[in-house]
Amino acid sequence: MPKGYIIGHITVTDPDAYREYVERDTPILTALGGRFIVRGGASETPEGQSQNRHVVIEFDSYAAARAAYDDPAYQEVADIRRRTADSTIILVEGTE
Repeated sequence: MPKGYIIGHITVTDPDAYREYVERDTPILTALGGRFIVRGGASETPEGQSQNRHVVIEFDSYAAARAAYDDPAYQEVADIRRRTADSTIILVEGTE
C-alpha cells in the first residue's frame, strides 16, 4: 500500500506565536502515526515560487494522512498556523 504524506509550504509571519503551533502539532501528528521526514532545514527553489519553510510528514497510507489532517485536535492547533503563517498544505499519495 502506498504511503500518504502531508506536505506544508509555509512562510511564518509571527515566529514567536508560530512556536506554539510547532510544539503542539508534533505530539498530535506523531500519535496519529505521522513521521516528520522534512521539517524546515536548508532549501532552495531552482524553478518557480516557493514559501520559506517546508514540512513533509509521512503516514502509512493516504487515508491515514487524510484522517490526521481532519483530526479535530489537529484542526484546533492548525488555527494557530493559519493565524501566524501563510501556508499551502497538500495531501498526497506516494508510490508503492
